[in-house]
Amino acid sequence: MTGHAADAERAGRGGGRALPGPAAGPDVFTFGETMVALRGSGPLKLGGTMQVSVAGAESNVAIGLARLGHAVRWAGAVGDDEAGALVLRTLRAEGVEVSGAALDPGAPTGLLLFEPRLPEVTRVHYYRAGSAGSRLTADAVEDAFAAAPPRVLHLTGITPALSATARSAAARALRLAGGHGSLVCLDVNFRARLWTAEEATAVLREWVPSVDVLIASDDELPLCLPDGPAARDGATGPAAAGTAAAELDARAEALLDLGVGEVVVKRGAAGATVFGRGLPDGPLHRPATPVRAVDAVGAGDAFVAGYLSALLDGEGPAGRLERAVTTGAFAVASHGDWEGAPTRAELGMLGAPPGTVVR
Repeated sequence: MTGHAADAERAGRGGGRALPGPAAGPDVFTFGETMVALRGSGPLKLGGTMQVSVAGAESNVAIGLARLGHAVRWAGAVGDDEAGALVLRTLRAEGVEVSGAALDPGAPTGLLLFEPRLPEVTRVHYYRAGSAGSRLTADAVEDAFAAAPPRVLHLTGITPALSATARSAAARALRLAGGHGSLVCLDVNFRARLWTAEEATAVLREWVPSVDVLIASDDELPLCLPDGPAARDGATGPAAAGTAAAELDARAEALLDLGVGEVVVKRGAAGATVFGRGLPDGPLHRPATPVRAVDAVGAGDAFVAGYLSALLDGEGPAGRLERAVTTGAFAVASHGDWEGAPTRAELGMLGAPPGTVVR
């Protein structure tokens, strides 16, 4: 490849390392804890009905990618119980390959309760301490890479927060991805109920040089930087907005300096921005796709699925953002963590006029 051709390729993908071409392995490999999810109809202390499903950040992404036509492998541990059978059955039904999943007879499958408290506020209650998923080990990771290395390894900041063994499994996956040339995507996905910001920073900072695509909300970026979490002064107004924008740019630039290929910042209703060395016009922003919001849970995972899907299809940064905000909008407009994830044929439906009937 000539120098000019190489520069053009880097610019097209926003900087960073090239995505490996099609191979015998899956497009994406991801792993973590998936739990049984119970969704209440109101305050839990008042009783009422609950809907049963499954949920987990990594499996949400896996389902989103599978619906878009990609080959995805998920690994994790579930209890040797009916709840674990539901998790595996659901993932298989959605086209996710789960041969690397483990049944743990000594621990239960985790439980997640959703409590809609206000129209725009949902409380989440976790029952995952000592769960099978928290006892995940590096064996599943080793087996997955030995069978067929993936084009993309997708990690979140949730798995290393579960336990020391899960943290070791994630670190091992990073080393294997580097050895096999797999592109690494990290969604920071900080969960304050699982670990402190300082604990997260200690782990994520070590991972950053191995990450090709880092996805985070703007307030999660400091967790990946050497200085760690920093407090904001709480100022508001135009001056504060300008300061926040400058801080965002500086943090993204610092992560690029540390070796990240591209930084994708999820900004909720404000859309998303991608930063990369190869972007000819600087950071690229895409507004959110307007929809009638029904349930924001799972929107971030849907965004990641859309972004990785377009990356696998060879789309440039603009195309990746476009698909990511589209899949994120589908999630916001639907109930559940992953249930509203679109198929490839449905991606254009958000542009249909109100009242459209698809026959």
